[in-house]
Amino acid sequence: MATNAGDGASGSHGDNILQSARRLLQLLSSSGQQGAASGGITNQHLREQRQTEQLQMEMTRSFPGIFSRGRGKRRFPTASPVPAKRPKPLDVAFYLLPKRCEKTPKEQEQLVHMRAGLGRRTAHLDESTTHEELCDALKVLFPKLRTITGGWLLYKSSGGWGSRPLSLVAPDDTGYTGMMLKSVTRVAKNLFIAPIQEELSTNPLPLTDEAFSNMPKAACQKCEVAVPLPLLTEHIKSCNVIDVDSDENLANVDISEPEERDSDMQECPVCKNMFPADSIEVHASSCVERAGNEVMHESIVIEEEQAAMPGPSTSSAAVQDGWLTVSDPTKAISQCADSFRRIHETKSPLLLSMDIRKSPAEQDMALISFYKQPNVEWGRPLNCRLEGDTAIGHGVTRFFFSTCMEKLRSGFCINFANSSLTGLFEGEPGHLVPSASHFLVESDMFTVAGRMIGHSFLHGGPCLQGLSPAVIHVVLGGSPDTATVTLEDCPDLDIRETIRLLEGGSILSDKDKQSVQDLAYAWDLPSLTDNNRRWLFEKLLIHAVIGRVMRQMKQLRRGIKETPMWTLVTQRPDTVALLFPKDTAGNVSAEVLLQRITWPREGGSDDDDCSVETKCRMSGYLRQFIGEATPTELTNLVKFWTGWEVLPPSLSVEVVGGRYLTASTCFETLRVPGHYKDYTSFKHDILACISTCHTGFGLV
Repeated sequence: MATNAGDGASGSHGDNILQSARRLLQLLSSSGQQGAASGGITNQHLREQRQTEQLQMEMTRSFPGIFSRGRGKRRFPTASPVPAKRPKPLDVAFYLLPKRCEKTPKEQEQLVHMRAGLGRRTAHLDESTTHEELCDALKVLFPKLRTITGGWLLYKSSGGWGSRPLSLVAPDDTGYTGMMLKSVTRVAKNLFIAPIQEELSTNPLPLTDEAFSNMPKAACQKCEVAVPLPLLTEHIKSCNVIDVDSDENLANVDISEPEERDSDMQECPVCKNMFPADSIEVHASSCVERAGNEVMHESIVIEEEQAAMPGPSTSSAAVQDGWLTVSDPTKAISQCADSFRRIHETKSPLLLSMDIRKSPAEQDMALISFYKQPNVEWGRPLNCRLEGDTAIGHGVTRFFFSTCMEKLRSGFCINFANSSLTGLFEGEPGHLVPSASHFLVESDMFTVAGRMIGHSFLHGGPCLQGLSPAVIHVVLGGSPDTATVTLEDCPDLDIRETIRLLEGGSILSDKDKQSVQDLAYAWDLPSLTDNNRRWLFEKLLIHAVIGRVMRQMKQLRRGIKETPMWTLVTQRPDTVALLFPKDTAGNVSAEVLLQRITWPREGGSDDDDCSVETKCRMSGYLRQFIGEATPTELTNLVKFWTGWEVLPPSLSVEVVGGRYLTASTCFETLRVPGHYKDYTSFKHDILACISTCHTGFGLV
């Protein structure tokens, strides 16, 4: 029984072991399958992670600003405040006037204003400046503005030169602001301040006044007082210091003081009132303006100061002399030039040099460079030097002025716009008008021409002949609408013929109408109709002659204004015809030339070895040549004889030994060799000699 029971227990235990083994095998097989599956998933995940990291690296390398990530806690930068934009600085030039005026002050008035603490000052503002801030800044610049209780307004001037009209700059509801000043100063460079209900004093202030505190100063070497630079020139003229080291002067100070004060008082030649010597010139200048055209009894000179306002540097200050009242215009021209030369005769001379050995282009550039110098007192003495030539004296100066006028008429040897010869004026003789070349205007060549004309007048030289009367009228300040313009004044022949179609009342063909139409449209004029034919003819002609060259004529006027010639033509209009003669007016007359020659006489000098027969024969040859010569040959003869084409009051002839004719231009003497036996050889040699008048001296 026991054995059977043991056998049954062992059998059930074996079954349990078998089942456990089977379950273990199942578990092992299932775990193997799951492990293989999970291993594949892990490998795929690693591959995807590597690809993602590589992509991230590529994007970070290509776009670092977008895909780069900071480390640490502050992955995003904190927002920084954007600084406010600074207002732009604004420098404005203000000019304080003593009262409301219609025009800008003249040069002599500017000096009076400056000495009174008025005049021109520069304020450093910005675009955000308010009206109150502007008032505070102006009161610092102009202490006299603190005394104004009736308000002030700003004015601006139009473009141009000299005294110009003033127009009001109306304030807005917030007054004058920085933005408003910025917009106004784009057109007007200077703004003028004028009191509305008051008038400021123009009496000179002490040099230590607050108004001059910000000005640069220099010590006067006479009185050792610090004087503002703009006033130093006038101060030096009136600064008289007593030598305190001298006992005699110290002993007589109290006694002589009343006499010195009386001697410092001078009488104004216009109003006959007494004024201090240091202010008599300033008073007389303003007194002349009020007196109009009244004649002054003595000369008044105000030296040129550095202009505080924009405009040309001009030396034609108020200079009055006998030339204002003399009836003969020729004498008025001569006396006016002499008067201005005397004023500047003690100043350092100008030096004009040209190398005759260089090319014509280099010689012309020497002339142009000399007359392109700004701020020059053209009344100063002139020293001319011709390098490569032994000639000296007044003849060289005459040669230079003659060359300048010849270059203005014929042109300069300068390559402008692919042309070896560049003319400043074009057109027919007697109807010359300025060239419309853009290069000449941009190079200020017409300012150079104006300076040449005025400088030649100042030294009694030749004038520019052949200008159109319409051009002269406009250059001297006349209106283009009142100028007398003719078809001959139009230098362009094609344009002239097109405009000529409108002259008269003939019927125009379709082709002619189209030509007129194209020209009118090109100059912004309306088309041709039956009612505006005459009006269109005048407008086209004025524009062809004057309208296209207004800038050129303004430059020419500016150059003349820098010389005393402008003073003469404005105060003596009867001299204009002599200063700007027609083309034929300057030709030398044979009869007048023969009358002014002093011929050789018998027994003239001890060194004279020529016989009376030889003198008579040479004089006869010269008379015959002058009588038969053309106007051009006579002009060249006078230039060879004197240095320029201006005929002097007297000329002299000497018969000497030698091979060729020579001339002493300083003494206006022609020396004729006495070896000629026939007129043909004499004429051949004299023509060869006078043809060298354009190439200097000593060349045959």
